[in-house]
Amino acid sequence: MLEQAVTYPPRDGYPLFLTAKRYWMPQFEVNADDPEAWTLILLHSTASHKESWEPTLERFFHSALKNSKQVKIRDAWCLDCPNHGASGHLNERVLQTPEYYLNFTCDKYAQAIYHFLDAGPYYGAKVDFRARRLYGIGHSLGGNTMSLLQTMEPRIHFESITIVDPMLSPSGTHHLNKLRSLLIKGAYERRDVWPDRVTAMKGLKRRDRTKKWDPRILDIFIASFSFPFITDFKHGIRPHPGSYYPENPYLGVTLACTRDQEAAMYRDPEGATQPVGSLNVACREKPVHIVLGGINDFMPKRTHDALLDPASGRTFASTTIIKESGHLVSVSAK
Repeated sequence: MLEQAVTYPPRDGYPLFLTAKRYWMPQFEVNADDPEAWTLILLHSTASHKESWEPTLERFFHSALKNSKQVKIRDAWCLDCPNHGASGHLNERVLQTPEYYLNFTCDKYAQAIYHFLDAGPYYGAKVDFRARRLYGIGHSLGGNTMSLLQTMEPRIHFESITIVDPMLSPSGTHHLNKLRSLLIKGAYERRDVWPDRVTAMKGLKRRDRTKKWDPRILDIFIASFSFPFITDFKHGIRPHPGSYYPENPYLGVTLACTRDQEAAMYRDPEGATQPVGSLNVACREKPVHIVLGGINDFMPKRTHDALLDPASGRTFASTTIIKESGHLVSVSAK
């Protein structure tokens, strides 16, 4: 699997850096001018980052190669929410301003992704996403954001989307009040500074939530051994701003998405309800697929039931329940 990093600097009145990665297989290059070939757009969950999709993409790509006559993929683009991953580091100063501090919402995530897709990055030539056959995939907060993207004007047309255990509550935000409190408490109480990446890895392997991750996801999050330069602010962990050791970049690390920024996403008062209207529209206009974890460890069962309620008017092209997985279906070792 090949990859290419893209950084979109602040411009056209938009103040934030946007970071993305393009992924593809060499065999996909024959699809570059095929209008039937898919371009995948993937959005991550809160406290994650764009590279968390890499193991999933590898499976997508190899499956597509085995069924190349039925499924044609051009490439895939994974994007960071502006206060996460590489974007979180680049936007560190702006995120401290009143407009964004403790006030980064699902809607702001959607605005950022729309801005990137609308403007189109350059890698040799400008990418015109409006001319591509787009398939959108979003997990958790990314699912909410992908839903919002479907109704932002002027439209960027997605032919189909899949939302994976979205943080949606069609019956009202009060159904998630308990979960919201637990997530905010967890964000502030979890450790966010380590003396080095090796220590961070050992700690996260012992933590109840992260020790359930697929080992590849954990390694990508920590990026503990693969990136030898201090300029590589990689993935879920980055050098701590108060600890700079050019001779040893592994010393002094912290979370790329700060605890304040993570908690701000959970506090978003309309983040669980506003995207529902956009999802309703999308369900009428295109195939919308939904994947849910069968273990209700985060989202209450009543919110899943409300989301799937046929009386709501929402009709999904397919519904998949992964019985052995919970909310973190996209990173689970299962």
